[in-house]
Amino acid sequence: MSQFEQRANIKFCFKLGKTAAETLECLKTVYGDEALKKTAVYDWFKRFKNGQESLEDEERSGTIEGHVDCVLRQ
Repeated sequence: MSQFEQRANIKFCFKLGKTAAETLECLKTVYGDEALKKTAVYDWFKRFKNGQESLEDEERSGTIEGHVDCVLRQ
């Protein structure tokens, strides 16, 4: 199941005034074992509360490719 889809559902619940706990239960009901973990749901609630509108992850420094190149050179 798409994490992006679940993020959209989290945002929808947030805008409806649901709590993170209520949203987590809804996700578990719909997605079962594929539901995002509690920490992820609470993190997205925090992001939306702080004004984030995007459903995309923030860019992180560094790249996996750079790490793989470093390991391969060793």
